[in-house]
Amino acid sequence: MQPLLETHALTIGFRQGRSAPKPLATGLELRANPGEMICLVGPNGVGKSTLLRTLTRLRAPLSGHVLLAGRDLGSYSNHELASLLSVVLTQPTGAGAMRVADLVGLGRFPYTGLFDRLTDADEQAIHAAMRASDVEFLAGRVVNELSDGERQRVMVARALAQEPRLLVLDEPTAFLDVAGRVSIMRLLVALAHEQGKTVLTSTHDLDLALRSADRVWLMDHQGVILQGSPEDLVLSGQFAHTFEKQNVIFDTKTGSFTLDTTPSRAVALRASGLAWIWTKRALERAGFQVLDAPIPDIPVVEVLGVGSETTWVLHDGNIRSSHTSIYSLLQALKEIPREPQSLRFPNRT
Repeated sequence: MQPLLETHALTIGFRQGRSAPKPLATGLELRANPGEMICLVGPNGVGKSTLLRTLTRLRAPLSGHVLLAGRDLGSYSNHELASLLSVVLTQPTGAGAMRVADLVGLGRFPYTGLFDRLTDADEQAIHAAMRASDVEFLAGRVVNELSDGERQRVMVARALAQEPRLLVLDEPTAFLDVAGRVSIMRLLVALAHEQGKTVLTSTHDLDLALRSADRVWLMDHQGVILQGSPEDLVLSGQFAHTFEKQNVIFDTKTGSFTLDTTPSRAVALRASGLAWIWTKRALERAGFQVLDAPIPDIPVVEVLGVGSETTWVLHDGNIRSSHTSIYSLLQALKEIPREPQSLRFPNRT
């Protein structure tokens, strides 16, 4: 497949007056294909925004080349580039008093000019963009009356109204709640898979990136970018290594980050299904090593029932207590005298 966007020996960074350039990453060889959703991830400060700005001609490369549809990015006129590429940044729009439909309509500027009237084809493109972004019902609203999530979808609609082949977004889920983040990422996946767009977005939401991206560009502090499916980068250990921090570990079984705490106590758990998953998670958060089978002098938690009828039964020697919530169970466990620090637990797996 011929990539829509590619780089050759690209160096990105900053030029500061007469001082020597400050490179953030060198020798980058990147590819983005049609119909592909790519998430750019990495720790703070590695240069993700600088890379996106370089790939969209908002910042000049220090050296090397960026090709869009086989042509050097610098060879395009502004008009030509706007018909191929659309960018959504995190900065405020400055269009607070504008109607949503008018803001989306600005995406047609590459085709209409500043003062030209919108044609029927332009109107159709605007409505198609709002429909794809699920903001048609907001058409008459004023932008500054929208929620953060609604405003972000409107900005995506404006970008789509340009009818670009490449859509680049810098942190589109920043400042959104969980539902808003999921909604935006689902929209971007649909644009790639159903409309054949090439979508490149940076994000700090690693869980959503792992679940949504066809490929991940994984950028580290040395300016190295690894490319691969999310699963390939997890299985190779590169994902955990890139985000490795003291007391924080990447759990390759769940695809999430956890605190690396050493348990000081142990408890055996008898449960199944969702009750087992969430009870185990709560016990580990509270500092317990969770065992699958009881051993002498270790409390046992037994989970009975499901849903709203769930009961947590705590067995501690001859003492038995029932609890209707995990919070109550944890409080009861805290009241059990601690075992000596020399207690040896079975090996953690």
